[in-house]
Amino acid sequence: MYANDIFNILDEIVPRKYALKGDKIGYFGKNYDNSQIKRIKVIMDLLPEDDLMFEKGDLVIAHHPPLFMPKTPTYVIHSNWDIIDGGANDSLAYYLGLKPISIFHKKTGIGRICSSIKTLDEFLALVCYKFGPENVRLVNDNNFDKILRKIAIVSGYGLSNKEFIKLAKDRSIDAFLSGDLNHSNAILAKKLDVTLIDVSHHIIEVPGLFALTELLKNNEKIDVPVEMIDKGVPWKYISADF
Repeated sequence: MYANDIFNILDEIVPRKYALKGDKIGYFGKNYDNSQIKRIKVIMDLLPEDDLMFEKGDLVIAHHPPLFMPKTPTYVIHSNWDIIDGGANDSLAYYLGLKPISIFHKKTGIGRICSSIKTLDEFLALVCYKFGPENVRLVNDNNFDKILRKIAIVSGYGLSNKEFIKLAKDRSIDAFLSGDLNHSNAILAKKLDVTLIDVSHHIIEVPGLFALTELLKNNEKIDVPVEMIDKGVPWKYISADF
């Protein structure tokens, strides 16, 4: 397949028009329109060392915009995948067995509000089972028997956004699950009495990356192999005996 044909299919599946203003999506680098593509590699973050391992005929589909100009044909699907129906946030809800009932941030379409009948204790147990307890942090609630009627979810970066934490308060959210929590926003949540459940940005986006890979694999117009590559978080944990 020609790269340009795949780009057109991608824009049909996950239209660029849904992306947030200023988001760096689409293809990166020189004009790859006439490149012959033999394989598609789906990845969260493209790093320089990753770029060196790909072969001629590879097309990289990255979720996050690369911080350099890659030599491998690279197409970015980012906030448009977060926003559209069936995208990253709906995939996250499905992975956690939650039912979306409305959009969380209506102005942008980011996030979902989901209905629930689980207690905080039950939901935390599920989150820890799905993502690993070492990746989960809880802010502000010791009432583990509390029923979570409304759970807000934002794939990726939601807890780094003060506006989102305030919105969770305004919309009477019982628990807000996302990633990228920082100290000042944890303090804000304490002040507002908003329960936050923080999970690693990378790990919380993996369900969406898997769903995107399956969407491409099952598209009849794409006749080249599609493979997901998950390299994990971009840091290393230091053990006591380092």
